[in-house]
Amino acid sequence: MSLPILPTISTTFIVLSAITVAIGWWQIKQRKIETHQKTMTLAGVFALTFFIIYLSRTIFIGNTSFGGPDSLKIYYTVFLIFHITLATVGAVFGLMSLWTGYKKNLKRHRKLGPITSIIWFFTAVTGVAVYLLLYVFYEGGETTSTIRAILGY
Repeated sequence: MSLPILPTISTTFIVLSAITVAIGWWQIKQRKIETHQKTMTLAGVFALTFFIIYLSRTIFIGNTSFGGPDSLKIYYTVFLIFHITLATVGAVFGLMSLWTGYKKNLKRHRKLGPITSIIWFFTAVTGVAVYLLLYVFYEGGETTSTIRAILGY
């Protein structure tokens, strides 16, 4: 099996982002504030790296449509839309969490951080599932525009 290089690299970065968020969560529970800030910054860099790779691939190459059985296509599409929505919400919450942390708005940061982390973990897990469905469990479909790839036509 030959895995596509850009999706594999971008998925690796989102997994690294989730791992560093988990480490950062543990660090703040240990009251290691400076280390927490550095780790969460690194998590943000990993997430941004994922996004740059994903966006570049989307713009210059396109997205891969689901190549699995037609009977699963609707379930994949609903799952993908859930993942995209979760990722968008997670990105907004992530930016807000980083911003409130850097601005020392700790009351708001303490409320946002745990919610953001949970959303981000689910985003990473569903992102890996999308990757597995597109490239590992089934052979990817055609590479096409984003809308066509999502909706499968």
